[in-house]
Amino acid sequence: QVQLVESGGGLVQPGGSLRLSCAASGFSFSTSLMSWYRQAPGKERERVATISAAGGTTTYADSIKGRFTISRDNAKNIMYLQMNSLKPEDTAVYYCNKFISMAYWGKGTLVTVSS
Repeated sequence: QVQLVESGGGLVQPGGSLRLSCAASGFSFSTSLMSWYRQAPGKERERVATISAAGGTTTYADSIKGRFTISRDNAKNIMYLQMNSLKPEDTAVYYCNKFISMAYWGKGTLVTVSS
């Protein structure tokens, strides 16, 4: 059974930082191309960052490039998203999944960037 458990969200001020975690199980995490996604109210879910299976290659959406860093620890089946210089437009529910997403989605973790 696939499990994707996102955590680390919360309320932060503009310019602040947050680190999100994704604990994965029920599939071959260490061989999977993984991504972070986010969905803001009234908007479609978008892919914001992707990391190769071994963690050596990363790609980012233009909206977050230079501010967020995706990483993973395959020994622990955990993926991270370090979020710096947060902006109000980063407010969204953040999810993790494969690059080619599986049918199962976790509950996500809410990030609210506000003064």
